Amino acid sequence: MFNPRRWRHFDFWLLGGVAVLVVFGIAMIRSAIAGNETLADLPQRQAQNALVGLGVVLVAAIVDYHFWRALTRPMYVGLLAVLIYLEISGATTFGAARWLDLGFTQVQPSELAKVLLILILADDISRNEERIRTWGGVLRSLALAAVPAFVIFRQPDLSTAILTMVLWAAIIFAAGIKTKHLASLAGGALLIVIVAFPFLEFYQKQRLVLFLAPDADPGARYNVDQALISIGSGGWFGQGYAHGSQVQLRFLKVRHTDFIFSALAEEFGWVGAFTVLLLLAFVVYRCLRAARMARDTFGALIGYGVATLIFYQAAFNIGMNLNLLPVAGLPLPFISYGGSSLWSALLGIGLVESVVIHHQELEF
Repeated sequence: MFNPRRWRHFDFWLLGGVAVLVVFGIAMIRSAIAGNETLADLPQRQAQNALVGLGVVLVAAIVDYHFWRALTRPMYVGLLAVLIYLEISGATTFGAARWLDLGFTQVQPSELAKVLLILILADDISRNEERIRTWGGVLRSLALAAVPAFVIFRQPDLSTAILTMVLWAAIIFAAGIKTKHLASLAGGALLIVIVAFPFLEFYQKQRLVLFLAPDADPGARYNVDQALISIGSGGWFGQGYAHGSQVQLRFLKVRHTDFIFSALAEEFGWVGAFTVLLLLAFVVYRCLRAARMARDTFGALIGYGVATLIFYQAAFNIGMNLNLLPVAGLPLPFISYGGSSLWSALLGIGLVESVVIHHQELEF
């Protein structure tokens, strides 16, 4: 399955960029929760998550990514079973049944679903490359993505459900879908958004309304307003690590997860925030590079899918911190606190590394 001679192809630049982001994220979590005894152990937990994640990267890289092709169907069935079980009897937090209690820890299966769906779609499309140019092939891949997306939406987890469909759209675009099919699907997506709005949870509707009409309920904009104040108060070089006034005085809420970008912008300023953006862009670039290097469509679609996953989450998280997009629970990749989200992102990186390592036939 793996030959040590392949290690010469390992993308250490990609792993290095990810490692810097993860270590920086742990440091930012430590600063964000400073003085809060209830959350005092989060930096240590995230460090442990990172060590487990490093093992995930190495194992995923060592295993030839073609190995997973034989398991995509069982993966799909298992994924749906877990998501449905989660809706029925999963752990509920803040009114959403998103967590699976394993006894020693809780995991969020919808995070893992993102990466598994990339594998499942990449396998299905690569086996039927010509069919993706027909309505039959497009609708088949749409059904594969839409079913888990609907179950995730029911949790309710609208942001992850949308991300699932974004991954599908990016993968079929990379696979060569016809423009007329893409245009029709875009029109259909807009119609679905309009029809689905009345069925959203109250807080989901409120977030959209507040984004479109900021003056509708000024009190409900507290988190966004504090995020903007935090970013603005950072200036060019920031107020210094663990010295951000909005962060340390706890005006900025959920600052170790959703609004961690605002926290780092306040403490490290425009220069620090831009450096983080460059690092994230570098990781996305290395994933796209892996996609171009891949020796087959399956590997290429894995690379494109993981690049889309990281780019979309980063862009949306930063956009909502800047009030350019509605507030949603999408973490900043590698930086926000969360074991499930970190493991999911690192699993994606491991798969990309596998594509790079196995992009050439082994030389003898």
